[in-house]
Amino acid sequence: MEQNKSNHLQEIVFATSDAAESRQLVKLHKQGLIRKIAPKIYTSNFEDNPVNIIKRNLYMILGRLFPKAILSHRTAFEFSPTDDGHIFLTYSYTKNILLPGIKVHLMEGPSALDDDIPFIEGLYASQRERAFLENMQISRKTGTESKILARDVVVAKIEQFICLNGESAINLLLDKAKKLSVKLNMKDEYDKLTRLVGSLLISKPSDVLSSPLAMARTFGFPYDPSKIEIFNKLYTTLLKDNFKALPEQNTTYESFRSFSFFESYFSSFLDGAEFDIDEAKKIIDTKSPVSDKKEASNSLLGIFSFASNKQEMTIVPKSSDEMIEILQYRHRVVLAARKDEMPGEFRYDNIFGNTHYDVDFNKVKGTLIKGFDYYNTLQNTFAKAIFLGFMLTEIRPFFSGNGRIARLMMNAEFVRAGEAKIIIPSIYKDDYLVALHKMSTIGDAESYIKTMKRIHQFSSMIRGESYEEIKDYLKSTKALY
Repeated sequence: MEQNKSNHLQEIVFATSDAAESRQLVKLHKQGLIRKIAPKIYTSNFEDNPVNIIKRNLYMILGRLFPKAILSHRTAFEFSPTDDGHIFLTYSYTKNILLPGIKVHLMEGPSALDDDIPFIEGLYASQRERAFLENMQISRKTGTESKILARDVVVAKIEQFICLNGESAINLLLDKAKKLSVKLNMKDEYDKLTRLVGSLLISKPSDVLSSPLAMARTFGFPYDPSKIEIFNKLYTTLLKDNFKALPEQNTTYESFRSFSFFESYFSSFLDGAEFDIDEAKKIIDTKSPVSDKKEASNSLLGIFSFASNKQEMTIVPKSSDEMIEILQYRHRVVLAARKDEMPGEFRYDNIFGNTHYDVDFNKVKGTLIKGFDYYNTLQNTFAKAIFLGFMLTEIRPFFSGNGRIARLMMNAEFVRAGEAKIIIPSIYKDDYLVALHKMSTIGDAESYIKTMKRIHQFSSMIRGESYEEIKDYLKSTKALY
């Protein structure tokens, strides 16, 4: 009975100066519903090792203990502790803090500047120019204990930036770094950075988060910590890379609509609606479901009604409440013919597949809200889109149709930014599903990102004013096989 009560608590509970909350905390501790795992930190989880609990809730903990701290120096590029558990933050004072499995290095320095990046849980991360300057400093430590990246790693990051953005962009970066160096008192570091960039060019021509969960100190929407751990892995991996924008080529009404048909067809196919492609086109043209495939036909029509509506597809969530509202509205339309699947309503029970563990239905809303915090701070369109797509397929908030809704939400990010949408044709079906599975089960973010980049690149090359034109192109690439 007591253990059931603890299931309604968040995994991490913080000590507080509030007298009433402190009394509640003492009561929970005496009742054996929480245990202390670090100074000012308790947990309702009695099964997992404190090291694992701290690591998967690390940014929540850092944000609570050191509000408005900045992930800086090497951590501004790595967005995670080193292999030995060292993490580096710029804060209002200097101190080393030991947590289970983590050593937090607080370094006194300037607070967040205008262009520093709002990170999750009220933290910040050094903007790129500031991070490069910080990594030009001298460190007494070496290896994973050093606050700065090894010089060859910094060189590789500069080379990557130049290759992706060109020489003019690196000159703009240096201009901004020069102004920052005055504010940060880092003139020597700026001189080192300019010399390093100069030698490369010569030798190689070429929102503070306000999550309801963060504000709920003791109670609140429960969420699935194992999913947050996976989201954090994908999020931090996405932050380490740069993704090139792929502009939308199907800009006319007819070409956008034609592309949207194939987007809808393949999305339905992924979820088991195996229409012949010409049969699916007839359903769209006549708006009439096939008699023996009525539910699948209506779902296809629902997906297409969104995918082909450019105005609708520019709507993306600005808050967790908006995300939930958009999700439920789109699901209500797409699954309108499936009354037994509760269109527009989140699951009220658990579903356990053969290989996939679903979020407990009591934790769906909290996990969505927590996941939104990660999505909301991503700046790059590709990163936001594929993070959101994975997050929704992983949480599976509805009884069915989760994949179709996730892909609609993902592509809305691209339409909003004027970039090419993603379709996942038959030839990429297995690659896509395997990448999702590996991301879900072993946290293989690199494989998932690589697969989605390849599919996005393929999708961006599809251009045609008509159904037949795009169909012929897909046939020529064997994408329909």
